[in-house]
Amino acid sequence: MTTTTARGRESAPAPTRPRAARRAARFKESLVGWGFTAPNLVLMTMFLFVPMVWALVLSFQDTQGFGDPEWVGAANYATLVSDPVFWRSLFNTLVFTAATVPIELAGGLGLAVLLNSVLPARGVFRTIIVLPMVISGVASGMIAVILFYESNGLINKVLVATGLDPVAWQSQGGPAMVSVVIAAIWLRIGFNMIIYLAGLQNISPEMYEAARIDGASRWQQFRSVTVPLVGPSTFFLLIMNVIASFQVFDLIFVMTGGGPGNATSVLGTYAYRNGFQIREQGYGAAIGIVILIITLIFTYIQWKTSRTRDLAE
Repeated sequence: MTTTTARGRESAPAPTRPRAARRAARFKESLVGWGFTAPNLVLMTMFLFVPMVWALVLSFQDTQGFGDPEWVGAANYATLVSDPVFWRSLFNTLVFTAATVPIELAGGLGLAVLLNSVLPARGVFRTIIVLPMVISGVASGMIAVILFYESNGLINKVLVATGLDPVAWQSQGGPAMVSVVIAAIWLRIGFNMIIYLAGLQNISPEMYEAARIDGASRWQQFRSVTVPLVGPSTFFLLIMNVIASFQVFDLIFVMTGGGPGNATSVLGTYAYRNGFQIREQGYGAAIGIVILIITLIFTYIQWKTSRTRDLAE
């Protein structure tokens, strides 16, 4: 490429960056990127991808953890189809998910709206709501056991003191499921509140000002401004809550152990029972793969639905 000077004479071509130098610069940039991501990739490979592949291979075997495993192909998956306890556990998982996720989303959004406003001591309330998140699942389960203990638990003592009959939280299936649902909501609602708070604080105050000028009430502002603008947060929380519900284990294991009579048995506890108590590790791995497939299918459907909606808008 040549340029013309003020006197009309042509100058020398402008220097261009050699192709080899550009490739070297891109290579250095790639090395920097791989250097930052390598530790995470190594950890994910060791503790996520390798166990997933190993569980998939194990699901096609018959093994008790001792001796040489026997390759049985899809026999473990065929057993799932005719296993009534598996279908009961799947049904319980769906019921648990349907009961917890909507309340966690609605409760988290409601608390976020309340604590995002001018509220006295709102920092204290935020801390109280988020506090269960810093406690391990086993410890939280033990706290829930103390609360819902059938003979002398705190909740039954309060019921008796008010003249009501105590509830059979451990010996009847319905109350047992209600107890684990309440405990799960108590544990997760703080996380939902935090995510919604972050979404609310990204909404411009001018949006609410414009709605007030147009005569919108508080409920109309919430319905037409808040709910649509926290849509990305809702999508994220929906995925996370559903995955957490399908993978729930520690809370139910500590509180009920899956009983009474498999009334609170979910896929996570049933997989543990087969893999580590009965020692049917191949069958337990097959249940784990089913949990993975269900969560992947749900996540894919939600992602496609959200993406289609965003493109339509």
